[in-house]
Amino acid sequence: MRQWLSWLATALLLAPLSARAEELPDPTAALYREALQSIAEGRKTDASEALSRVIDLEPLHAGAWLELALIQCSLGHAVEAERLFLAIEQRFAPPPGILELINRTRAQGCNNWQAHSTSALTLGRGADQNVNQGASTSSYLIGLPGSQIELPLSADFLPKHDQYSAFSGEYLRDLTPNGTLAFVQAQLRRNDHLRQYDSASLFSGVETPWQFGRWALRGTAMMGWISLGNQYYQRQTQLQARLGPPLPWPSGVQFHLMAGLSKVDYLTLDHFNTHSGELRAQFNYRTQQGSGSLVYGLLNERAHALRPGGDRHGDLLNLTWRQQLGGEISADLGFSRQHWRSASAYAPGLIDLVRQQRTDVWRTSFSYPLSKTQTLQLELRQTRNQENISIFQYNSRQLQLNWQWQD
Repeated sequence: MRQWLSWLATALLLAPLSARAEELPDPTAALYREALQSIAEGRKTDASEALSRVIDLEPLHAGAWLELALIQCSLGHAVEAERLFLAIEQRFAPPPGILELINRTRAQGCNNWQAHSTSALTLGRGADQNVNQGASTSSYLIGLPGSQIELPLSADFLPKHDQYSAFSGEYLRDLTPNGTLAFVQAQLRRNDHLRQYDSASLFSGVETPWQFGRWALRGTAMMGWISLGNQYYQRQTQLQARLGPPLPWPSGVQFHLMAGLSKVDYLTLDHFNTHSGELRAQFNYRTQQGSGSLVYGLLNERAHALRPGGDRHGDLLNLTWRQQLGGEISADLGFSRQHWRSASAYAPGLIDLVRQQRTDVWRTSFSYPLSKTQTLQLELRQTRNQENISIFQYNSRQLQLNWQWQD
């Protein structure tokens, strides 16, 4: 895949090969942009069809001829690729750089399509100021405002500090030439002393893209399993769709709409299973030195009738920015805020308040590449959970040093 992308980069740098390629009619230009988007998303079959239509509309579009030839070769269609290479040599008198690319591709051969895969591994060591999400105050209030009773909390409900080791891994593999892929993600955290708060998770799923004219859609189906304290704790199922409308955004800006449905089963708790839906809008922005995103979403969760607080709804905001600093060091900044509002009193007769929850998370990290495949990262994370029910309020700070390897 990387080799094929380098071919494309060379072609784009040397194109156009004819003056007419600079004066394309709008329908052809839009179709060509659609083909490039398909290439970027790994949808080779869609890209091949779009490039063929570009050539039908504009027979002297040299860039489309070359990209189509490279795609056909990468799909293992050697005869068709050679036909296209010969046509390029005869019609366009390509410069030496393009001829070298064509000859190198011929020498390497047009093998049948092969599934590509990528993998990543992260090992970390960190310290957590509040492993158990202990309450911010040493007492809690029972009753409604004006008639509350203050009771002390036991030591088990207060913050506990510990150090931990962390592991995470990810594996992705192509399933089809048109961008469908499968993935597996795993995470493990082991505390030095508070082993009852050890956690592990495993998620797997399939992701596939579609193209409807200039509208791009990507769907994901995923299942996950989570353990807490070496006990099977939670099972999740999720469906998500990401839609890219063809809107005229400024250069460097991308916009997506995302919708998701999920089901969460709690294996050790009664009446806590939920069904939830979400709708998000995401803006991405990229410059030569940095990139960032803004996400805003609406959340709705349906729960068992006996769950404390009943149903709830809320919203979320995520802000991220990555900046290249001096040398090879890069910095990541992130902020997220999530609100939840319950539908009814949390525990009538004991805690008569309707739960209102707001969680703010700040994240900062600095990364330094040790090699092409290895990176050293220092990450600081702070969480502040503010609620109108004091027993659930907590603050947490984590500092973690990671070694990352990526294939």
